[in-house]
Amino acid sequence: MKRQALFQHNGGQLLKHLLKVEGNASFTVYSRGDIVIASRNFHKTKIIGEGAHGTVYKVALDVGGRATAVAVKRCKAIDESRKKEFVQELVILCHLSHSNIVKLVGCCLEFEAPLLVYEFVPNGNLNLLLHGRPRRRVLLPTRLRIAAESAEALAHLHTHPVHPVLHGDVKPENILLADDWIAKVSDFGCSTIKDNVQVVPKGTLAYLDPEFLHTFQLTDKGDVYSFGVLLVELLTRKKPRSTSKEEKNMAWIFQESMRQGTLHDLLDKDIVLEGENSMVVIKQVAELASRCLAVPSTTRPSMEQVAQQLRQLKNQVMEVECPEEVEDVLGPTEMEMTSGYPTAQTLSTEAPQQTSTLSTE
Repeated sequence: MKRQALFQHNGGQLLKHLLKVEGNASFTVYSRGDIVIASRNFHKTKIIGEGAHGTVYKVALDVGGRATAVAVKRCKAIDESRKKEFVQELVILCHLSHSNIVKLVGCCLEFEAPLLVYEFVPNGNLNLLLHGRPRRRVLLPTRLRIAAESAEALAHLHTHPVHPVLHGDVKPENILLADDWIAKVSDFGCSTIKDNVQVVPKGTLAYLDPEFLHTFQLTDKGDVYSFGVLLVELLTRKKPRSTSKEEKNMAWIFQESMRQGTLHDLLDKDIVLEGENSMVVIKQVAELASRCLAVPSTTRPSMEQVAQQLRQLKNQVMEVECPEEVEDVLGPTEMEMTSGYPTAQTLSTEAPQQTSTLSTE
């Protein structure tokens, strides 16, 4: 199929119309040639991340009149029946503007499956910070700041005045780290507009709200649950899936420790050793995480409430500049190869005859 035919087939005219109506001068629709030249025809040396639904390339493209490093996500496929919804959601996502959300700067519709162009975020992701090698000390103020900024971003998505957005795949790999270790929520491959019916997220099972397995419905409280798992990971520095024979996940183990008063045994020793004042804050973060993981979901706080409490807790901790605590989280080679974009596969939970919109992990 020729380029122009692919552009039309992928909803190009609808996208142009919607961009004209809603207005977004900063969003660019790139040509096939732009992408092929910048990526050297998708050369393997440009790859910075691979997932179940696509590949991410680091390239330089024109953004606002300047050559700028960007991340290009090449989708493997898009459900033909949802092309219109894809374009509509694309327009909404490109209007999201928040300092802690990775900016969608453009797209290309002249391939079999659309390409999405995002701002490039250089300093790895939260998963690499917590679990990368060599292990680095990460102090409580840094963990709290990353948690608070991530919560602010999710609260912004949930409370958008026109089109609230559900993320659908909140996990450390999708919290990228920019300059000065500013957190940026990324990968809207599982996201959906709140009013839409979404029954098949391609989320990650260890972070997935257990209620979803009964309802097959994405909700804002599902994002809250996933964020609760992320908070537990920040406190314990343990991955959410246990390697024990019992196959109990970390969320269950954490909730048991809260009930039995054995939280101290789970905590990452790096933050426990920071002192008594830190322990007061740690316990409050743990209580917040426990509420995020509560069942039924109606008893969980909103992301706005979570963000507000984390802001307060962050301010209780002395913000001491400790550049050494997160320096060289990745070696130069690993940083260049990954740049924080997810490479781990997600576990898809499928239902018949439906697929997730914007599935580009």
